[in-house]
Amino acid sequence: MNILPTTPPVSTVSTNETTEPAVLHESVIGWFGEHARDLPWRRPEAGAWGVMVSEFMLQQTPVSRVLPVYEQWLARWPRPADLAADAPGEAVRAWGRLGYPRRALRLHGAALAITERHGGDVPADHGQLLALPGIGEYTAAAVASFAYGQRHAVLDTNVRRVFARAVTGVQYPPTATTAAERRLARALLPEDEATAARWAAASMELGALVCTAKNETCVRCPIAERCAWRLAGKPAHQGPARRGQTYAGTDRQVRGRLLAVLREATGSVPRAALDVVWPEPVQRARALDGLVADGLVEPLEGGCYRLPQSRPVPTGPSGPEGPVRS
Repeated sequence: MNILPTTPPVSTVSTNETTEPAVLHESVIGWFGEHARDLPWRRPEAGAWGVMVSEFMLQQTPVSRVLPVYEQWLARWPRPADLAADAPGEAVRAWGRLGYPRRALRLHGAALAITERHGGDVPADHGQLLALPGIGEYTAAAVASFAYGQRHAVLDTNVRRVFARAVTGVQYPPTATTAAERRLARALLPEDEATAARWAAASMELGALVCTAKNETCVRCPIAERCAWRLAGKPAHQGPARRGQTYAGTDRQVRGRLLAVLREATGSVPRAALDVVWPEPVQRARALDGLVADGLVEPLEGGCYRLPQSRPVPTGPSGPEGPVRS
């Protein structure tokens, strides 16, 4: 695995004079070579499994929170087969407070599938990655690119913001990824596979460290002189108001408190011990029912609950895909 190759950027696609792809590649990749963070999943020893674990954990979760959990996770389950051999509830327990705990079940399900279908090795083929449970287009492209150096458009929130500003000339990308964004990302891809993988990592890092959602630092940006949004005078966002996610008082908070009790328990927990975590009974019951429906909690006879011991692969959304990487 090597996402920091030295191959010079190559591109046959043109956009306009200020955002000619080859110029963007050279500037951003050069910046990345000097400023890239030394993160454990970027090291060769991480392997494809380490990259996959990081991609699951980084979805909507900052790097600073992921680092300690990632290290503990890989120490306990250094290969997919190690995780597959353990109960899914142990994955939920080890997930701690990273948020969106269904990601832990999905990672466990992916580890099972890798063990059963691919002999315990994370597949390199993009289609096989996409066929794994819990893996969407972003994660499949990210693992293929970062772990195996392949040429894929890796569109997380940070990359979409960089492209929106530098090329499209708007402050923020649309709420959901559009077909136009995918076309742009493919048009900007270097032709050389190794350079494309480096470009994917570099543009993502630029969005995480410099071209941030708030308080962008254009004086540090390697493509500020070519940025369409900056050259247009940084016009304000014209779309729907961007609202941050609330947490206090939501079902997510109640679910988190219920799971915290179950994670800390060595066995099953009586309903009475869960009832004390939240005063409002209707919301508390709704949150608990949701955890059971999502496969994160197993109900037992006698009104007790525990983390799941069986191995169902959950269905439904796991939360927004695409790392925060800040």
